Amino acid sequence: MKAQASQLDLSGQDIYVGLDVHLTSWTVSIYTAHLEHKTFRQDPRPEALIRYLKRNFPDAHYHGVYEAGYSGFWIHDALTAGGIDMIVINPADVPTTDKERSVKHDPVDARKLARALRAGLLRPIYVPSREAIEDRQLVRTRSRLIGKQTRVKNQIKALVRHFGIGIPPEFERRHWSREFMAWLGSLTTPGEGMQYQSGAVALALLLDELHGLRSQVLSATRAIRRLARTERYRRRVEHLITLKGIGVVSAMILLTELVDIDRFRSLDHLASFVGLVPGKRASGESDPTQHLTHRRSSPLRYILIESAWVAARKDPALNRDFERLAGRMKKTDAIIRIARKQLRRIRFVLRNEMPYVPLPA
Repeated sequence: MKAQASQLDLSGQDIYVGLDVHLTSWTVSIYTAHLEHKTFRQDPRPEALIRYLKRNFPDAHYHGVYEAGYSGFWIHDALTAGGIDMIVINPADVPTTDKERSVKHDPVDARKLARALRAGLLRPIYVPSREAIEDRQLVRTRSRLIGKQTRVKNQIKALVRHFGIGIPPEFERRHWSREFMAWLGSLTTPGEGMQYQSGAVALALLLDELHGLRSQVLSATRAIRRLARTERYRRRVEHLITLKGIGVVSAMILLTELVDIDRFRSLDHLASFVGLVPGKRASGESDPTQHLTHRRSSPLRYILIESAWVAARKDPALNRDFERLAGRMKKTDAIIRIARKQLRRIRFVLRNEMPYVPLPA
């Protein structure tokens, strides 16, 4: 049998592989142009799949697909290096029947992916380089740390209020200043704020966690600023910060999430990726339009809307547009339109590799 397999001439034949990947195992479904070859489970090792394909389908063209998820893109890179034409797709874009939704398990998912790949029904997502992915993870880690920091701050304020301790008026507008932190620290002495040792310890533990998170955020911010000064980012960061509402960190969020601005064929394509387009749910004669689509890049949409609020105050042209829009719609709707204008400027700056120069008033 091995001798026969080695003499097979499968050059030019297309083989389609659907992968349902998990931490401890992969479910693999292999299809030829006209039939299902085999569906099986294997260890999560790219080299094992590559050996199987080359042993059973020597000299064929291998095409593979899996859904984006926890595993990132290392599977894509490893299988591509092994000679498989791999794509990664958004799970929401896989054509699925009602039966497949109700009877969901790994072999069904793997077969579904392989069949859709063979039929040409799948649209791949962009796969950045390993270097770009690691840069993005640094920036996202800072954002996650800030989220944790905000939650701890809320827990501290909730604990203080829970015991009826009012925040002094001088700190109402200066939350988390050095003086405010010193006042919170004074509450950890029993009798000064908390009446008993247990409450003082609970507050002290939260304050220690906050100090640790502040230190980590500072370290991440410094690392991002160092990265922004490297050759691959420096000029683009310098160009982006000429826009009102964009600083070095927000510029790095934009650059690490977009990676390559030329992969977006138009402003509409870019706005759709960010999530600055309306969603629709039309039926019959009704054609209701939602405010924003749920399909989005969360980091990009968040930073663009935050940037738009600043730009609407500091940029004369955007301030004029915002005031005009806010006169006929809610401010939250108006700022979405300002964010799209800001996105147009960002695209112009990155595509033309030049700073933004506002038109004369």
